[in-house]
Amino acid sequence: MIELNELTDAAQKAFPADKLSPARDASWELTAEMGWLMVRLPEDDGGLGLDREASTAIHYEMGRVLSSAPLIPAQLGLQAVVESKTLADRADWLERLSAGEYAPLHMLPAKVEVAANGTVSGTVGGVFDGDMAVAVVAMLPTGYTLIPTDAQGVELTERQIWDPSRRIFDLVLTGYAPDPALMLSDVEGAAAMHDVLGPEAHLALAADCLGGATAALAMTVEYLGMRKQFDRPIAMFQALKHRVADMKTRIVATEALLWSRARDPEAARLQIAGLKALATDVYQFVTEEMIQLHGGIGLTEEHQCHLFMKRAMLNLQLCGSLDWLNERVGQDALAEMA
Repeated sequence: MIELNELTDAAQKAFPADKLSPARDASWELTAEMGWLMVRLPEDDGGLGLDREASTAIHYEMGRVLSSAPLIPAQLGLQAVVESKTLADRADWLERLSAGEYAPLHMLPAKVEVAANGTVSGTVGGVFDGDMAVAVVAMLPTGYTLIPTDAQGVELTERQIWDPSRRIFDLVLTGYAPDPALMLSDVEGAAAMHDVLGPEAHLALAADCLGGATAALAMTVEYLGMRKQFDRPIAMFQALKHRVADMKTRIVATEALLWSRARDPEAARLQIAGLKALATDVYQFVTEEMIQLHGGIGLTEEHQCHLFMKRAMLNLQLCGSLDWLNERVGQDALAEMA
């Protein structure tokens, strides 16, 4: 049985903290070689059969270095195949995806319509690194399905974004005819699959946020100890100490919630959604404070501050925005109180 600290140590050795946003293709090959694609794959299907705490630890470490490898959407796509009861070549797809082929789950909403003849047209948003995908796991009105990127009526269009460590594509469908053999669920089963994939996505993004926030804080503390004013390190100024303490307090409190949710298989879906909302909010706060405590230098692209800030801003929008998640979690809390 692989211990959690072994995963963490391996990740820190493979992706050292002083090398932010390592090259995507080399990082992807390394993650596949290290077996991280198989972490959540059940042992009966040839995987490692580890729990959510293990995958959370990996995503935390990848967030720490602003990894450009699309591990989160890859694991979510593989999880969708694991959950499928209708996919014709399920075993073959599991073998291919766990070995390094890439079929991500899209992480922004799909806006599609189904014609009377059953063909689908519209846009599936938030396909990370679509240029390396053999297929995309998409939620359509007819259920979850695998859409091959080379199929007729399918086109990938890159969307320009602010975060240079990631590439996002739109999957544009024009009269695409879904293959019944590639359906992962029917309409009735789609809700149950979404209830499985949603918490997995939120937990992974929360871990990515907190790994990045921790690294951003460490970089800020190092800078404050080096930068001097009036012949003294600015880390000695009490006002700055308080701001750093606020950053640390918010990170530690949210980390406690992260590991609590990761270790609790009975955690409710909206509880984990609330964690994602909190983690993205904390990440935004920490990166904004990081820029200010670096004297505003992070407002340019000549400093690493901007990398953390842009990752934080993008994470805010993935798999439900901060405002939308807060509204959903708040409505659920009010319903329970009533």
